[in-house]
Amino acid sequence: MSESLPAVDFPRDIIKLKQPLRNFVEALRREGPVRIVAMGSSSTAGRADVVPYPSRLEMYLRQSYAEHLPKVRIDVLNRGKGGEEAPQEVDRFDADIFDDKPTVVLWQVGTNAVFRKQEFDFNEVVDKIAEGVRLLAKHTMDVVLIDPQYVTAMLRDDKAELSEKMVSEIRRIADDAKISVFQRWALMRHWHVNNNATFEQFLDPTDGDKLHQSDWSTLQVSRALCNSIVDATIAASWLPAEWKS
Repeated sequence: MSESLPAVDFPRDIIKLKQPLRNFVEALRREGPVRIVAMGSSSTAGRADVVPYPSRLEMYLRQSYAEHLPKVRIDVLNRGKGGEEAPQEVDRFDADIFDDKPTVVLWQVGTNAVFRKQEFDFNEVVDKIAEGVRLLAKHTMDVVLIDPQYVTAMLRDDKAELSEKMVSEIRRIADDAKISVFQRWALMRHWHVNNNATFEQFLDPTDGDKLHQSDWSTLQVSRALCNSIVDATIAASWLPAEWKS
């Protein structure tokens, strides 16, 4: 990877969550642990020497709220399993989400249906995402979907169109359910086009598949997601606007 890493920005029109995180805000009002569950595949679980985003997000969120809410502890539980897709992940909801009674679920989904398209039926995966969202809606929690990463493996000729279709389907499902999407795809594309970040910088240098994010790009996504969550709590009309991570 190049030693000179670009400065990247987090445009609000990209990272803004459409829905306020009302359950998260209510949990912050109380003393004690506030649980967030991160469901997903390898982007969530972590890989090799890359620190996974849930660990970083936990650190950034704790820093963001520590001064104003010293008695609140935010825990981000990592429920990622590499190689999985929505059909396998929905089967884990009872044990890996509902048993922990989180206030927020972050569901990173859709990448493997494109990258390993010979193993997954695209339409089946889309239907399973919609089913999973319906199951989550039966519980008192905020839900944020995280769409795929903008990297070389997802942009090759045989996958680029399918990647865009997956991003579009995830957005449609979220809009129908009135939940939010953290637009990782659009954010990383912005960094590439507007901040001159290269695909080499986006990628874990040990990954020959050119799919998995580097430690640097994972860190930036974690910071952006933290900003999205803080902004969404401000939108819930309780936290003051100067609370920025």
